[in-house]
Amino acid sequence: MDRNYFYKMMAGSGRLDYEQYLRIQRLFDCQKEYHELCTHDELMFQIVHQTEELWMKLIAFTFLEIDDWMREGNSFRVITLMQRVHRIIEIMIDSLAVLETMSPREYQYIRLELGNGSGQESPGFRTLLEMPEKLWASFKENYLDAYDRSVEDIYDAHYLHDDAYMVAEAFADYDKLFRKFRFLHLQLIEKTIGLDTKSLKGRLVKQLLDGCSETLFPDLWTVRSNMTNQWGDRYGTVRAPIKSGIS
Repeated sequence: MDRNYFYKMMAGSGRLDYEQYLRIQRLFDCQKEYHELCTHDELMFQIVHQTEELWMKLIAFTFLEIDDWMREGNSFRVITLMQRVHRIIEIMIDSLAVLETMSPREYQYIRLELGNGSGQESPGFRTLLEMPEKLWASFKENYLDAYDRSVEDIYDAHYLHDDAYMVAEAFADYDKLFRKFRFLHLQLIEKTIGLDTKSLKGRLVKQLLDGCSETLFPDLWTVRSNMTNQWGDRYGTVRAPIKSGIS
């Protein structure tokens, strides 16, 4: 096949409305030219990581909307937008499987092009690590403090399965998905370069394991442990076995 013909065809003419609205040619300029690729897998590597930055941009934008709707007390909008965020994270998780089609040797060529670059430098990733603290402050102000309630109230002491509980659970689900993304990304790193090595910053790759256990909304996980321990104290942590009633 005529490679040049198809390369030009994919970039479009730049004259059609669809191309102009999506800025297709500018979008394609964000990747290396085909003749500049250090290996054919480099195009895949750039596209997957660039699309993840775009998805993280959309998550951050959506979080700003969620913050606004929480302040207005519109829980339906908050939960709907959180469902959108969950689906975006799931897409990001699925996209990691594309990178697994790259061999460890092919990645070594790409790694030579990265300078001292690291995924930890991702502006989208750093933003998503910071935003949950702000979201939690808004949640606490508008769903707890405004009604003189605590996290323990909405989960146990005065459990109603109401707006506050549903929004909190949407945050917990996001927390779980975000940690899943981090863990699967670490597994991808292990499969590609191994964990017993150093990053391009000179740090041990194994140190990334610590981030996989970090929670974004710690209060939502503490309440579960506290509740289980309290119920155990009240009704017995170790209980008598269930009798089958069969003689």
